[in-house]
Amino acid sequence: MKTKTRSILFISFILLSFGTGLFTNCIGGRDAKSSGIEYDSIVVARHIPLLLENDTTLPYADVNVSFTYPVKFHDSESLARLQQIFIGTFFGDSDYDMLSPQEAIDRYLSEYTERYQSLSNYYYEDKARIGEKMPSWYWYIMNNTNKMLFQNDSILSYAVEYSDYEGGAHGSYRITYTNIDLNKLGTLSEEDLFKPGYFKPLTEKIVAQLMKDYEATEPDSLLMKGFFNIEDIAPNNNFWLDGEKIHYSYNQYEIAPFSMGVIDVSVPYSELSDILLPDGIIARYFLGK
Repeated sequence: MKTKTRSILFISFILLSFGTGLFTNCIGGRDAKSSGIEYDSIVVARHIPLLLENDTTLPYADVNVSFTYPVKFHDSESLARLQQIFIGTFFGDSDYDMLSPQEAIDRYLSEYTERYQSLSNYYYEDKARIGEKMPSWYWYIMNNTNKMLFQNDSILSYAVEYSDYEGGAHGSYRITYTNIDLNKLGTLSEEDLFKPGYFKPLTEKIVAQLMKDYEATEPDSLLMKGFFNIEDIAPNNNFWLDGEKIHYSYNQYEIAPFSMGVIDVSVPYSELSDILLPDGIIARYFLGK
């Protein structure tokens, strides 16, 4: 099975802000240096108190952010554009695009702190209502990180993983992918890869691959494996690329219940030849002419 329920580890009690150094390892089987990109990171682990009282027994948010970003790439203009993409996709807000990495981190944590501490009035109301008991649902957790998945001279694919717990029965987790054409310095969508009218045949290929992965004899058999309606399974633009396959992820509740975690499905390029753009990204950078 390709279902993955990811365990999330949270670092506590300390505040770190340091560079991890430059990446010189191989990513996705390719040399990360080949594109001329070098990286650094900002890592922050912090306890944010809900209340003004200096009492560690009272609720707090356990916040961990690890942001890897480019610090060297071709020329200053190209680097600025690449950083802009990284910042916008990591923080999920175009208002951050023109900030430096450190400014973006500072603003992100400031806004999170303001939102969290705005719950303090509700805490006092709940505390008065339940008496001696502590309203445990005010202990929050937030984790946000990114990681490089594949890189060569022309393509960079990376993931942003976000998880949180804000009370309730369980926390949440989501993963989103970004693919960058390093020659044009733009992000890629399905329309950059596939011929017009690709949606239905690509859907069929994804369903067929899921049937293989889950040993289902027909599409409806996936319902017996825990999936929602078959009609929910469709291309969702949440993919990353490597030298051989396109990899899709479906987040919790997207096509299956929370208990099944994130659903991953990978389709080889060899099975996509009939719908790939003949002069598209995959054909140019992975399959050749």
